[in-house]
Amino acid sequence: MPRHCPRQTPIKTEEAILALRAQQRRGQDWLGPELGIPARTLSRVLRRHRAPYLHDCDPLTGEVIRSSKATAVRYECDRPGELIHVDVKKNGRIPDGGGWKAHGRHMGPTWAKKRTRIGYDYVHSMVDDHSRLAYSEILPDEKGTTCAGFIFRAAGYFAGHGITRTERVITDNHFYYRRSADVAAVIRAFDARGKFIKPHCPW
Repeated sequence: MPRHCPRQTPIKTEEAILALRAQQRRGQDWLGPELGIPARTLSRVLRRHRAPYLHDCDPLTGEVIRSSKATAVRYECDRPGELIHVDVKKNGRIPDGGGWKAHGRHMGPTWAKKRTRIGYDYVHSMVDDHSRLAYSEILPDEKGTTCAGFIFRAAGYFAGHGITRTERVITDNHFYYRRSADVAAVIRAFDARGKFIKPHCPW
């Protein structure tokens, strides 16, 4: 790095940029005119000081959201199939014609009527830790038999892409992963070991 950079933004100006960013939690396009500084210059200052991106912060407190924090605990297994991640995401079904994001929270007289609950879909996903090969299915529930069937089909998909040996399968601590005999049987059938993440520690 150069010892002296005569065109670099003065330290006092950088301090003012960082202070206003922390106070207002706004982007460079808003802060630039407020401070009389080009947005591009302001962006460089924020990056140089490693200010977190706004989408990584809580809009009310400005704190970095936990799930987006960087962590030094990074790992990647040495070979395909050494560790397989399995997870389920629960998503509310969208009614025909769109939901509230399309029509607003108060959708006229129909809103007053008792709405028919249309339930949830469950996105089951399996990812190989080494290659990042992924397989997903949208299924009606997350019961033990459903999870076991998904793992069986996902393993077939992985085998078709050259991952024929599974050593460990890691899941969260959901009841059906911990207690289901069907899930345990499928994992044993692949001569693999089941593993669970630490509670409240997604990484």
